[in-house]
Order: sequence, then C-alpha cells, then structure tokens
Amino acid sequence: MEEGYIAKQFTQPIKRYCQTLELKNDPGLIEEYKFWHRKENRWPEIPQGIQEVGILDMEIYIHGTVLFMIVETPLDFNWDDAFEKLAKLNRQAEWEAFVAKFQLTKPGATSSEKWTLMERIFSL
Repeated sequence: MEEGYIAKQFTQPIKRYCQTLELKNDPGLIEEYKFWHRKENRWPEIPQGIQEVGILDMEIYIHGTVLFMIVETPLDFNWDDAFEKLAKLNRQAEWEAFVAKFQLTKPGATSSEKWTLMERIFSL
C-alpha cells in the first residue's frame, strides 16, 4: 500500500469518475464485503457487465467504513445511459440486493443510486 498502485495505461484518452459510499460500521460485515470483492470470489457476471456498458477500469478503495471508487471510461461514455443498461444486465439486481446488507443505503437501490459522484476540487 505504501508503495502505491500501478495505474492502467490506455491507448485512448479517458475520463474518470469518482464516487463514494459508506458501509455499515460492523467489522465482520466489512471483512465479508472485502471477501466478495476479491478476484477469486467475485460473481463473474458483475465485472463482465461493467465492461459491457463501456467502463474500461474500476477500482474500489476502503478506509474504515468509507468506500472510494474510481471509474475510467472512454471520452464518449454516457454515465446515465450506461448505468441504466447495467441495472438490467444478468445478475446485477441480484448483486445489488446481496451487497446491500453491507451498505448504508436504502433497500432496492441500484448501483447508481447507492454511490455518490464526487466533485473534484484539486488537480495538479
């Protein structure tokens, strides 16, 4: 972690979205949430659907109960259209219902309703 994370390189210009979401303050639930996001435990339909709607890369970071997500997309990516399509893909609604037990969100919320887009306030 202190050495940093290598960023993916793209052959095309990209844009980045950053989002946040809060987990329930329960260490056991947080560890289980992390378990289900490890590569070997992920539901394969979820990353496939994310890529299908045009997302090039997605990372989630955690600090305590706060999640921070980075989403990288092509320049012509339309956020609303993509997440409307994502919500209808195979197992996506099931996944959102499954992970809701870990999250401080309203029941039945879609991914785009759970995660809050963040405003960039600094760039070097």
